[in-house]
Amino acid sequence: MAESLIINTGSKQDKYEVLLPQLKALITGESDSIANLANITAALKQTFDFFWVGFYLVKEDMLVLGPFQGPIACTRIQYGKGVCGTAWQERQTQVVPDVEQFPGHIACSSDSKSEIVVPILKGEKVIAVLDIDSNTLNTFDEIDAFYLEKACKEIIAKSL
Repeated sequence: MAESLIINTGSKQDKYEVLLPQLKALITGESDSIANLANITAALKQTFDFFWVGFYLVKEDMLVLGPFQGPIACTRIQYGKGVCGTAWQERQTQVVPDVEQFPGHIACSSDSKSEIVVPILKGEKVIAVLDIDSNTLNTFDEIDAFYLEKACKEIIAKSL
């Protein structure tokens, strides 16, 4: 695919419906996982104008910062700590309407107000997480969870 993106101006669901096939096309034929993750973060940020979009990769016993778009981020996150570490530990998507209300939230940026973290699995093992932050409260919902989980399972996990 050419390095271009068609962005739907419709609803959030419409945007995801148009974006997911483009993500698949964007990484088809590219074997470098870092390049693929970098383009996926850029596409998500460009489509939705999220505050921060990025990946943390499981390396030994830590989540280590991978490709991202947005302000400087935490470099390492421990298992079970913060929203990312909890998603890793529970192997479940975490939708957080207000990060200040999440026990043990790690504030990489004080501008982050809401967050969604989707674990990326190979078999039963979490190999990475997709972390998206918003600078407004209540940004993420079941629509985001559904489409981001689908992207992580059907597109992203296959590129790692």
